[in-house]
Amino acid sequence: MELFLKFFQNFWDLANDMAVYILFGVFFAGILKQIIPAGFVSRHLGSDSVGSVLKSSLFGIPLPLCSCSVIPFATTLKKEGASSGSVLSFLISTPITGVDSILATYGFFGWIFTFYRVITSFVVAITAGILQNFFGSEIKEVVQEEEECGSCCCGSECESEKKPQKFSIRKVFEYAIFDIFADFAKPLFWGLVVGALITTFLPENLMEYLGGSEAAVYVLILLVSMPMYICATASLPIAAGLIAAGISPGAAMVLLSAGPATNSVTMGVVGSILGKRALGIYLATIGIMSLLFGYLFDLYFGSVVTKESVAHAEHFGFFHMAAAVVMFGLMLYFLYKAYFVKEKESCCAVS
Repeated sequence: MELFLKFFQNFWDLANDMAVYILFGVFFAGILKQIIPAGFVSRHLGSDSVGSVLKSSLFGIPLPLCSCSVIPFATTLKKEGASSGSVLSFLISTPITGVDSILATYGFFGWIFTFYRVITSFVVAITAGILQNFFGSEIKEVVQEEEECGSCCCGSECESEKKPQKFSIRKVFEYAIFDIFADFAKPLFWGLVVGALITTFLPENLMEYLGGSEAAVYVLILLVSMPMYICATASLPIAAGLIAAGISPGAAMVLLSAGPATNSVTMGVVGSILGKRALGIYLATIGIMSLLFGYLFDLYFGSVVTKESVAHAEHFGFFHMAAAVVMFGLMLYFLYKAYFVKEKESCCAVS
Protein backbone atom coordinates (compact mmCIF):
# COMPACT_ATOMS: atom_id res chain seq x y z
CA MET A 1 0.00 0.00 0.00
CA GLU A 2 2.86 2.34 0.78
CA LEU A 3 4.41 1.79 -2.65
CA PHE A 4 1.02 2.30 -4.27
CA LEU A 5 0.63 5.68 -2.58
CA LYS A 6 4.22 6.59 -3.40
CA PHE A 7 3.59 5.81 -7.07
CA PHE A 8 0.57 8.12 -7.24
CA GLN A 9 2.46 10.83 -5.39
CA ASN A 10 5.30 10.61 -7.90
CA PHE A 11 2.79 10.56 -10.76
CA TRP A 12 1.09 13.70 -9.43
CA ASP A 13 4.40 15.47 -8.80
CA LEU A 14 5.63 14.75 -12.32
CA ALA A 15 2.39 16.14 -13.74
CA ASN A 16 2.65 19.27 -11.58
CA ASP A 17 6.20 19.83 -12.81
CA MET A 18 5.28 19.91 -16.47
CA ALA A 19 1.58 20.84 -16.82
CA VAL A 20 1.99 24.63 -16.86
CA TYR A 21 4.73 24.46 -19.49
CA ILE A 22 2.89 21.96 -21.68
CA LEU A 23 -0.36 23.95 -21.69
CA PHE A 24 1.45 27.20 -22.44
CA GLY A 25 3.52 25.43 -25.10
CA VAL A 26 0.58 23.99 -27.01
CA PHE A 27 -1.18 27.36 -26.84
CA PHE A 28 1.90 29.05 -28.33
CA ALA A 29 2.01 26.34 -30.99
CA GLY A 30 -1.54 27.29 -31.91
CA ILE A 31 -0.44 30.90 -32.30
CA LEU A 32 2.48 29.84 -34.54
CA LYS A 33 0.06 27.89 -36.71
CA GLN A 34 -2.02 31.04 -37.19
CA ILE A 35 0.81 33.46 -37.99
CA ILE A 36 3.07 31.30 -40.20
CA PRO A 37 1.71 31.27 -43.78
CA ALA A 38 0.90 27.93 -45.37
CA GLY A 39 3.75 26.74 -47.56
CA PHE A 40 6.23 29.20 -46.02
CA VAL A 41 8.57 26.44 -44.87
CA SER A 42 8.53 24.59 -48.17
CA ARG A 43 9.44 27.63 -50.25
CA HIS A 44 12.75 28.19 -48.45
CA LEU A 45 14.33 24.75 -48.60
CA GLY A 46 14.79 23.94 -52.26
CA SER A 47 18.51 24.49 -52.77
CA ASP A 48 21.02 21.71 -52.26
CA SER A 49 23.15 23.84 -49.94
CA VAL A 50 24.31 24.31 -46.37
CA GLY A 51 21.97 27.30 -46.15
CA SER A 52 18.89 25.22 -46.85
CA VAL A 53 19.98 22.69 -44.22
CA LEU A 54 20.43 25.47 -41.66
CA LYS A 55 17.01 26.92 -42.43
CA SER A 56 15.25 23.55 -42.31
CA SER A 57 16.82 22.81 -38.92
CA LEU A 58 15.79 26.21 -37.57
CA PHE A 59 12.28 25.86 -38.93
CA GLY A 60 11.97 22.45 -37.33
CA ILE A 61 13.02 23.39 -33.78
CA PRO A 62 9.85 25.24 -32.64
CA LEU A 63 7.35 23.07 -34.53
CA PRO A 64 5.54 20.74 -32.10
CA LEU A 65 5.54 17.65 -34.32
CA CYS A 66 6.44 14.16 -33.17
CA SER A 67 8.59 11.71 -35.14
CA CYS A 68 5.41 10.32 -36.67
CA SER A 69 3.50 13.50 -37.50
CA VAL A 70 6.61 15.06 -39.04
CA ILE A 71 6.48 12.53 -41.90
CA PRO A 72 3.64 14.19 -43.88
CA PHE A 73 5.45 17.52 -43.46
CA ALA A 74 8.72 16.04 -44.73
CA THR A 75 6.93 14.37 -47.64
CA THR A 76 5.45 17.74 -48.60
CA LEU A 77 8.90 19.34 -48.50
CA LYS A 78 10.24 16.63 -50.78
CA LYS A 79 7.36 16.96 -53.22
CA GLU A 80 7.92 20.71 -53.44
CA GLY A 81 11.59 20.35 -54.32
CA ALA A 82 13.45 20.55 -51.02
CA SER A 83 16.94 19.06 -51.08
CA SER A 84 17.57 15.66 -49.52
CA GLY A 85 19.75 17.23 -46.83
CA SER A 86 17.02 19.70 -45.93
CA VAL A 87 14.44 16.94 -45.62
CA LEU A 88 16.75 14.84 -43.45
CA SER A 89 17.67 17.72 -41.13
CA PHE A 90 14.01 18.66 -40.81
CA LEU A 91 13.14 15.06 -39.91
CA ILE A 92 15.68 15.20 -37.07
CA SER A 93 15.38 18.69 -35.56
CA THR A 94 11.58 18.82 -35.56
CA PRO A 95 10.66 15.82 -33.35
CA ILE A 96 13.52 16.29 -30.86
CA THR A 97 12.25 19.71 -29.84
CA GLY A 98 9.10 21.79 -30.13
CA VAL A 99 7.88 24.82 -28.26
CA ASP A 100 5.84 22.67 -25.86
CA SER A 101 8.75 20.29 -25.24
CA ILE A 102 11.24 23.14 -24.77
CA LEU A 103 9.10 24.76 -22.09
CA ALA A 104 8.42 21.45 -20.36
CA THR A 105 12.15 20.63 -20.41
CA TYR A 106 12.82 23.91 -18.62
CA GLY A 107 10.18 23.01 -16.04
CA PHE A 108 11.86 19.69 -15.31
CA PHE A 109 15.57 20.33 -15.66
CA GLY A 110 16.26 24.07 -15.80
CA TRP A 111 17.57 26.42 -18.46
CA ILE A 112 21.09 24.95 -18.90
CA PHE A 113 19.77 21.47 -19.70
CA THR A 114 17.09 22.98 -21.97
CA PHE A 115 19.52 25.20 -23.86
CA TYR A 116 21.93 22.31 -24.29
CA ARG A 117 19.16 20.07 -25.61
CA VAL A 118 18.03 22.63 -28.20
CA ILE A 119 21.55 23.47 -29.39
CA THR A 120 22.67 19.85 -29.67
CA SER A 121 19.54 18.83 -31.57
CA PHE A 122 20.25 21.68 -33.97
CA VAL A 123 23.86 20.50 -34.42
CA VAL A 124 22.78 16.88 -34.97
CA ALA A 125 20.25 17.93 -37.60
CA ILE A 126 22.70 20.21 -39.44
CA THR A 127 25.40 17.54 -39.44
CA ALA A 128 23.08 14.90 -40.87
CA GLY A 129 21.77 17.28 -43.52
CA ILE A 130 25.23 18.38 -44.67
CA LEU A 131 26.48 14.79 -44.78
CA GLN A 132 23.45 13.82 -46.84
CA ASN A 133 23.96 16.65 -49.32
CA PHE A 134 27.62 15.75 -49.79
CA PHE A 135 27.60 11.96 -49.55
CA GLY A 136 24.01 10.81 -49.80
CA SER A 137 22.29 9.54 -52.89
CA GLU A 138 19.82 11.70 -54.75
CA ILE A 139 16.24 11.77 -53.58
CA LYS A 140 14.16 9.06 -55.15
CA GLU A 141 11.08 9.74 -57.20
CA VAL A 142 8.33 10.93 -54.89
CA VAL A 143 6.35 8.03 -53.53
CA GLN A 144 3.29 8.69 -51.40
CA GLU A 145 4.04 7.13 -48.05
CA GLU A 146 0.56 5.96 -47.19
CA GLU A 147 1.53 3.24 -44.78
CA GLU A 148 1.19 3.78 -41.06
CA CYS A 149 1.85 7.47 -40.33
CA GLY A 150 1.90 8.67 -43.91
CA SER A 151 -1.58 7.39 -44.70
CA CYS A 152 -3.36 9.52 -42.14
CA CYS A 153 -3.12 13.23 -41.78
CA CYS A 154 -2.06 14.50 -38.40
CA GLY A 155 -4.82 17.01 -38.07
CA SER A 156 -4.33 20.25 -39.93
CA GLU A 157 -0.59 19.68 -40.52
CA CYS A 158 -1.41 17.73 -43.69
CA GLU A 159 -3.28 20.66 -45.18
CA SER A 160 -0.22 22.57 -46.32
CA GLU A 161 -1.98 24.53 -49.00
CA LYS A 162 -4.71 26.23 -47.02
CA LYS A 163 -5.59 29.77 -48.04
CA PRO A 164 -4.51 32.53 -45.62
CA GLN A 165 -7.08 33.20 -42.94
CA LYS A 166 -7.59 35.88 -40.34
CA PHE A 167 -6.14 35.32 -36.89
CA SER A 168 -8.64 33.48 -34.71
CA ILE A 169 -8.32 32.77 -30.98
CA ARG A 170 -10.87 29.97 -31.37
CA LYS A 171 -8.71 28.29 -34.01
CA VAL A 172 -5.63 28.76 -31.82
CA PHE A 173 -7.30 26.72 -29.08
CA GLU A 174 -8.73 24.20 -31.53
CA TYR A 175 -5.33 23.53 -33.04
CA ALA A 176 -3.58 23.53 -29.66
CA ILE A 177 -6.01 21.04 -28.11
CA PHE A 178 -7.35 18.88 -30.94
CA ASP A 179 -4.19 18.69 -33.06
CA ILE A 180 -1.13 19.20 -30.88
CA PHE A 181 -2.24 17.96 -27.45
CA ALA A 182 -4.30 15.17 -28.99
CA ASP A 183 -1.22 13.92 -30.83
CA PHE A 184 0.74 13.24 -27.66
CA ALA A 185 -1.99 12.80 -25.01
CA LYS A 186 -1.69 9.02 -24.96
CA PRO A 187 2.13 8.78 -25.00
CA LEU A 188 2.22 11.58 -22.43
CA PHE A 189 0.00 9.60 -20.07
CA TRP A 190 2.10 6.45 -20.45
CA GLY A 191 5.27 8.51 -20.15
CA LEU A 192 4.02 9.79 -16.79
CA VAL A 193 3.19 6.24 -15.74
CA VAL A 194 6.63 4.94 -16.73
CA GLY A 195 8.36 7.91 -15.10
CA ALA A 196 6.43 7.38 -11.85
CA LEU A 197 7.18 3.64 -11.92
CA ILE A 198 10.89 4.30 -12.44
CA THR A 199 10.97 6.85 -9.62
CA THR A 200 9.06 4.53 -7.31
CA PHE A 201 10.60 1.14 -7.92
CA LEU A 202 14.11 1.54 -9.34
CA PRO A 203 16.78 1.59 -6.63
CA GLU A 204 18.58 4.89 -6.08
CA ASN A 205 21.91 3.10 -6.46
CA LEU A 206 20.99 1.75 -9.89
CA MET A 207 24.42 2.55 -11.32
CA GLU A 208 25.96 0.04 -8.92
CA TYR A 209 23.76 -2.70 -10.35
CA LEU A 210 24.95 -1.75 -13.85
CA GLY A 211 28.59 -2.09 -12.88
CA GLY A 212 29.15 1.67 -12.66
CA SER A 213 29.82 1.92 -16.40
CA GLU A 214 28.25 5.09 -17.75
CA ALA A 215 29.31 4.17 -21.29
CA ALA A 216 27.33 0.94 -21.08
CA VAL A 217 24.30 2.88 -19.83
CA TYR A 218 24.58 5.34 -22.74
CA VAL A 219 24.69 2.54 -25.31
CA LEU A 220 21.88 0.58 -23.64
CA ILE A 221 19.56 3.61 -23.57
CA LEU A 222 20.45 4.42 -27.19
CA LEU A 223 19.66 0.91 -28.43
CA VAL A 224 16.38 0.77 -26.55
CA SER A 225 15.16 4.25 -27.45
CA MET A 226 15.95 4.43 -31.18
CA PRO A 227 13.35 1.93 -32.49
CA MET A 228 10.67 3.01 -30.00
CA TYR A 229 8.11 5.75 -30.48
CA ILE A 230 8.93 8.28 -27.74
CA CYS A 231 7.71 11.82 -28.36
CA ALA A 232 9.74 14.77 -27.12
CA THR A 233 7.33 15.84 -24.40
CA ALA A 234 6.21 12.43 -23.16
CA SER A 235 9.83 11.29 -22.82
CA LEU A 236 10.55 13.96 -20.17
CA PRO A 237 8.98 12.16 -17.18
CA ILE A 238 10.84 8.99 -18.21
CA ALA A 239 14.13 10.90 -18.26
CA ALA A 240 13.32 12.48 -14.89
CA GLY A 241 12.58 9.05 -13.45
CA LEU A 242 15.90 7.70 -14.72
CA ILE A 243 17.83 10.59 -13.15
CA ALA A 244 15.95 10.15 -9.87
CA ALA A 245 16.97 6.46 -9.97
CA GLY A 246 20.65 7.37 -10.25
CA ILE A 247 21.21 7.45 -14.01
CA SER A 248 23.38 10.39 -15.09
CA PRO A 249 21.83 13.47 -16.77
CA GLY A 250 23.96 12.74 -19.84
CA ALA A 251 22.36 9.32 -20.21
CA ALA A 252 18.94 10.98 -19.92
CA MET A 253 20.08 13.40 -22.64
CA VAL A 254 20.79 10.40 -24.90
CA LEU A 255 17.19 9.27 -24.39
CA LEU A 256 15.80 12.75 -25.08
CA SER A 257 17.88 13.08 -28.25
CA ALA A 258 17.76 9.66 -29.90
CA GLY A 259 14.30 8.61 -28.72
CA PRO A 260 12.14 11.39 -30.21
CA ALA A 261 14.29 11.67 -33.37
CA THR A 262 13.77 8.08 -34.45
CA ASN A 263 11.38 5.17 -34.41
CA SER A 264 10.96 2.08 -36.55
CA VAL A 265 8.34 3.75 -38.78
CA THR A 266 10.45 6.83 -39.47
CA MET A 267 13.45 4.63 -40.25
CA GLY A 268 11.41 2.83 -42.90
CA VAL A 269 10.18 6.07 -44.42
CA VAL A 270 13.68 7.59 -44.57
CA GLY A 271 14.99 4.48 -46.29
CA SER A 272 12.10 4.49 -48.74
CA ILE A 273 12.00 8.14 -49.81
CA LEU A 274 15.66 9.11 -49.39
CA GLY A 275 17.47 5.80 -49.91
CA LYS A 276 19.53 3.37 -47.85
CA ARG A 277 22.56 5.64 -47.76
CA ALA A 278 20.45 8.42 -46.25
CA LEU A 279 19.11 5.96 -43.69
CA GLY A 280 22.67 5.04 -42.74
CA ILE A 281 23.63 8.72 -42.38
CA TYR A 282 20.46 9.38 -40.39
CA LEU A 283 21.00 6.55 -37.88
CA ALA A 284 24.78 6.94 -37.57
CA THR A 285 24.61 10.71 -37.03
CA ILE A 286 21.86 10.50 -34.41
CA GLY A 287 23.46 7.55 -32.63
CA ILE A 288 27.06 8.80 -32.51
CA MET A 289 26.23 12.41 -31.72
CA SER A 290 23.65 11.51 -29.06
CA LEU A 291 26.30 9.45 -27.27
CA LEU A 292 28.88 12.22 -27.70
CA PHE A 293 26.62 15.00 -26.42
CA GLY A 294 25.43 12.85 -23.53
CA TYR A 295 29.03 12.28 -22.47
CA LEU A 296 29.93 15.97 -22.86
CA PHE A 297 26.97 17.03 -20.77
CA ASP A 298 28.05 14.77 -17.92
CA LEU A 299 31.63 15.96 -18.31
CA TYR A 300 30.91 19.69 -18.13
CA PHE A 301 27.38 20.10 -16.73
CA GLY A 302 26.74 16.90 -14.80
CA SER A 303 26.41 18.69 -11.49
CA VAL A 304 23.74 21.08 -12.81
CA VAL A 305 21.03 18.40 -12.83
CA THR A 306 21.01 15.92 -9.94
CA LYS A 307 18.54 13.33 -8.73
CA GLU A 308 17.71 15.68 -5.87
CA SER A 309 16.75 18.44 -8.31
CA VAL A 310 14.19 16.17 -10.00
CA ALA A 311 12.93 14.53 -6.82
CA HIS A 312 9.80 16.74 -6.83
CA ALA A 313 10.05 17.47 -3.12
CA GLU A 314 8.81 21.03 -3.48
CA HIS A 315 5.26 22.09 -2.64
CA PHE A 316 3.38 23.15 -5.73
CA GLY A 317 1.18 26.21 -5.74
CA PHE A 318 -2.42 26.52 -6.83
CA PHE A 319 -1.45 27.54 -10.37
CA HIS A 320 0.63 24.38 -10.91
CA MET A 321 -2.06 22.13 -9.48
CA ALA A 322 -4.82 23.80 -11.51
CA ALA A 323 -2.76 23.33 -14.69
CA ALA A 324 -2.22 19.66 -13.77
CA VAL A 325 -5.98 19.18 -13.31
CA VAL A 326 -6.66 20.76 -16.72
CA MET A 327 -3.96 18.59 -18.32
CA PHE A 328 -5.41 15.45 -16.73
CA GLY A 329 -8.87 16.39 -17.93
CA LEU A 330 -7.64 16.73 -21.51
CA MET A 331 -5.62 13.51 -21.26
CA LEU A 332 -8.62 11.55 -19.97
CA TYR A 333 -10.79 12.93 -22.77
CA PHE A 334 -8.38 11.84 -25.49
CA LEU A 335 -7.63 8.52 -23.75
CA TYR A 336 -11.36 7.84 -23.69
CA LYS A 337 -11.56 8.60 -27.40
CA ALA A 338 -8.52 6.43 -28.14
CA TYR A 339 -9.57 3.38 -26.17
CA PHE A 340 -13.36 3.43 -25.98
CA VAL A 341 -14.77 5.41 -28.88
CA LYS A 342 -14.96 3.32 -32.04
CA GLU A 343 -13.68 5.72 -34.64
CA LYS A 344 -10.67 5.98 -36.88
CA GLU A 345 -7.82 7.51 -34.88
CA SER A 346 -4.78 9.33 -36.18
CA CYS A 347 -1.71 7.10 -36.12
CA CYS A 348 0.27 9.99 -34.65
CA ALA A 349 -1.41 9.39 -31.29
CA VAL A 350 -0.23 5.81 -31.17
CA SER A 351 2.78 5.22 -28.98
